[in-house]
Amino acid sequence: MRIIIIFLLMICLCPPALAGVPKNIIIMIADGTGFNHIDAVSLYQNGKTGTQVYEDFPVKLAMSTYMLGGRYVSAEVWQDFDAVMKSYTDSAAAATAMSTGIKTYKGMIGVSLSDPTLKHLMALHEEEGKMSGLVTSVPLSHSTPAGFVAHNISRNHYKAIAKEMLEESALDVIMGCGHPYYDRDGLLIEGKPNPFDYVGGRKIWDRLIDDDPGNNPGKDADQDGKPDPWTLIQTRAEFQSLMTGPAAARVLGVPQVYRTLQQERGVAPHAKPFAEPLIETVPTLAEMSRAALNILDEDPDGFVLMIEGGAVDWTGHCNQSGRMIEELIDFNRSVEAVVDWVEGSSSWEETLLIVTADHECGFLYGPDSGNEKPFWRPLINNGKGKIPGMRWYSRSHTNFLVPFYAKGVNAEEFFNQTVGRDAVRGPYLDNTAINRVCRPAPKIIPTAVQKD
Repeated sequence: MRIIIIFLLMICLCPPALAGVPKNIIIMIADGTGFNHIDAVSLYQNGKTGTQVYEDFPVKLAMSTYMLGGRYVSAEVWQDFDAVMKSYTDSAAAATAMSTGIKTYKGMIGVSLSDPTLKHLMALHEEEGKMSGLVTSVPLSHSTPAGFVAHNISRNHYKAIAKEMLEESALDVIMGCGHPYYDRDGLLIEGKPNPFDYVGGRKIWDRLIDDDPGNNPGKDADQDGKPDPWTLIQTRAEFQSLMTGPAAARVLGVPQVYRTLQQERGVAPHAKPFAEPLIETVPTLAEMSRAALNILDEDPDGFVLMIEGGAVDWTGHCNQSGRMIEELIDFNRSVEAVVDWVEGSSSWEETLLIVTADHECGFLYGPDSGNEKPFWRPLINNGKGKIPGMRWYSRSHTNFLVPFYAKGVNAEEFFNQTVGRDAVRGPYLDNTAINRVCRPAPKIIPTAVQKD
């Protein structure tokens, strides 16, 4: 009698270069961005559409975003102008769906009614030895970054969410706004500071700035039995210094501004793009992204990184055409920075890059849409450097399909995840597909079998 060891392989867990499993996964989310947002920015920048770097990616699809209990029906959407105002999601439910592969209700972070601790995509990869990080242009404990790591019944529990992120998660990089001592214009507050909720409360903030590493809130992120304290950076120069060269092992970056890098600045929020001077003391999203990549690419096992242009959504809620163009340009430049990193420091043979949105916000379409058939009027090209003719038809989210682009290892698998064909946008997948394609491959399970 002899024993033969049979390896049962659901999906072969081999080195990335051999099995097509991404070493690095980068998910970039332009919060609140629809197809027309992208076209509006291209018209403003270049006088024509189709000019963004991700629009040349080999995988170009649409994606449904509806929450638990909702649905997307193409025929209903394009025959009824108001149909997209039903079943729409929010960033909490959408981020949870992308991260865990499970749909939930609005406002919920990493939980469902039946499971209070859904397994996040990053946690799965951390168990495989990969590093992980989150970067956002809005508060670090806001819905989208929170939806990739935290668990909470309400997205509004910022203090508890930030506390979980800083004290309990295994994240290696967190970068986002929420600085309690600076206002929306990046000016130091004289007197009573802002609430500390976005950074986990006053006690945690004081521990972060304490020179005693034993008082630092960081947990044992790399499972070596020792606590891994956070290195706190705040100035733009500190962010820029991390874009190249040696980097700290674990970094928390909180720019010196309160809620957004740029969107809330100035006194004329509805001004033309860049009419209000930018805050020069805070980093750009591209600089933050480059710093995060420089930290994470030290891991030979690879990493998972989520980068969010969060304030695009805020411009949609406020119907700010000029600020929307600013914010999406900032996001697009961060995509360009990531592409440069892939092609200069990594490769498309070991990295998967996804560019998408969590939902559309603002119901952005051409002027005179919805009054009579045809309901849907295109944006008007007013030439390079001018805001195109367009109109906001809501201050809320919608149930429109959003753009989805991918390039790199396993990107073509998203074609196999399509769930329908839209009359206007063509083939589309659901946001839960991101988890299915990006989760680690099942481990090899050795089984001893007797054979005569």
